[in-house]
Amino acid sequence: MLIKGTRSNWRVPYIVHGFLMLIIPKCVFRLSYKRIMREYKQLDDSEREYVDGRASYYCNLPYGSSLPADAPSLQDHTYFNKIGGSVYFFDTYEYTRYFPQTLRWLQQPGDVFYKLPSPMISKSRLIPEKGQCCNEVIINQDKIRHFIFISDPFKWEEKKCMILFRGACHGKPMREHFLSNFINHPLFDIRDTAHDSTNPPEWRQDKEMSIYSHLRYRYIMSLEGADVASNLKWVMSSNSVAVMPRPTCETWYMEGKLIPDYHYIEVADDFHDIIDKVLYYDSHPEKVKEIVKHAHEWVAQFKNKHREDMIALLTLRRYFCQTGQMTYNNV
Repeated sequence: MLIKGTRSNWRVPYIVHGFLMLIIPKCVFRLSYKRIMREYKQLDDSEREYVDGRASYYCNLPYGSSLPADAPSLQDHTYFNKIGGSVYFFDTYEYTRYFPQTLRWLQQPGDVFYKLPSPMISKSRLIPEKGQCCNEVIINQDKIRHFIFISDPFKWEEKKCMILFRGACHGKPMREHFLSNFINHPLFDIRDTAHDSTNPPEWRQDKEMSIYSHLRYRYIMSLEGADVASNLKWVMSSNSVAVMPRPTCETWYMEGKLIPDYHYIEVADDFHDIIDKVLYYDSHPEKVKEIVKHAHEWVAQFKNKHREDMIALLTLRRYFCQTGQMTYNNV
């Protein structure tokens, strides 16, 4: 949960926890892996179908996918040999430590909004076409920034009937197009938060806006930047409604499975229909409350930490099996 007025999760405890992980011998986690796999085999049919479905969604590599000959082994996955920042190391090491360290893998940190040449672990990917395999295998990374869920103290009726947006727009065409069209419209409270922005001064925010202040608004824009909209998770956990074009990228949150006008209000890529759609929903509060309800149901599935850990391990196991390094019969 988010403490009132803050903008993100607590970073210091997260980093401390990350370094504490390095102290515990990996053999302890190999034993834990066997226990978790036994728990997995004992799940009832519906729960097992759910976790299998999530793991196969994140890793839809075809069997026999190959890694380059120079792909590093897990034993090379150390803090001093990390690829990307600390969060990408800790968020993958949390799960790679459960597996034999001779297994090979590839990791692509950062925002992935393009096709990768080999099977790689990534935070995000382009949403594949239905039935399409892809090399981007998702593990929940940079979650201290992206996976924020909140407890909203305000009812939808108590919020302002306005569309709010705060986000870095410089060099992001969709966001710049959005601001240029609606910056002076009375239904919108929208600003560019980029510190290096060359956009007009009137686009810039006067001061940083906390998440708590966002919650005063009924409608909050979730616009993709480099990959996904980083605010989408906490917006959908609030009593406000996310408004956005259909997403093109996805993360562990499975943005590609969200249903338009069921989990969020969908608008056109050029935003030509945004005013009409928002005014329509504002005059039909019962429909808005249904969207909020469905959004909360979607968020709830990510709050079971033990199950999320199991799914992450199953996703990595699938990665190693589909690349021919393990078999599904292995415990």
